Amino acid sequence: MLSKAYFKNLDTKEEMPVQFNPTDLTFNKTAQFAEIAIPGLDAPVQQFIRGGTETLSLELFFDTTDGGMAKNATSVTALTDQFYQLVKQDQKNHAPPKCLFVWGSPPLQEVAKIVNSFRVSFAPFWFTCIVESIDRKFLLFSPEGIPLRARLTVKLREYQTVEQMVSKLNSADHTKARVLKRKERLEQLSATEYETPAEWRRIAEENEIDNPLKIAPGTILRLPPMRPGSEPRRVK
Repeated sequence: MLSKAYFKNLDTKEEMPVQFNPTDLTFNKTAQFAEIAIPGLDAPVQQFIRGGTETLSLELFFDTTDGGMAKNATSVTALTDQFYQLVKQDQKNHAPPKCLFVWGSPPLQEVAKIVNSFRVSFAPFWFTCIVESIDRKFLLFSPEGIPLRARLTVKLREYQTVEQMVSKLNSADHTKARVLKRKERLEQLSATEYETPAEWRRIAEENEIDNPLKIAPGTILRLPPMRPGSEPRRVK
């Protein structure tokens, strides 16, 4: 069965599946360098300054003509409005919400790339972001002027907290990922990674797990970094 792409509002936890999967995804990442001129050299030295924010661009197509095109036709805005709201200011947080764009799961051979180096985004499977812009174009109308078909051109900007960015600079203590083995429990995983089973609650909270006894084998779990100032306690 074809996996359906969806957006998840990380503030409200609401998931919004798209009507049709996008035909392509365009990722863009830049880096800023400064040129340092040194006398006698053929070219200036390139000094890295900082990385640019990664972006993702995609188009979403929506259509409600299956419900007819007469007076009782359904407006396509019934489908598009929830996505359009993602670029608008939230009244509670006074800013657009943080989101997660998800399309499928990485194949098993890709899992090794993210284990012990978990990222907030892993193209093309998921992308933690804020919505930078949405261009909404209506393509078809009923005789009464009801919009029935629309295309949204969406640009997403990767979102990371300061803690997440700084953690990448400290290889001794960073967020990891592990694939849960068959019959493995969270307290066992905690004992292996933190040398104490007591951290299983933090693993559950990090992965929004309500019932630790009902986790399917093969699930990719995020392992939060050890608390600052804490030391592992070996299990005897």
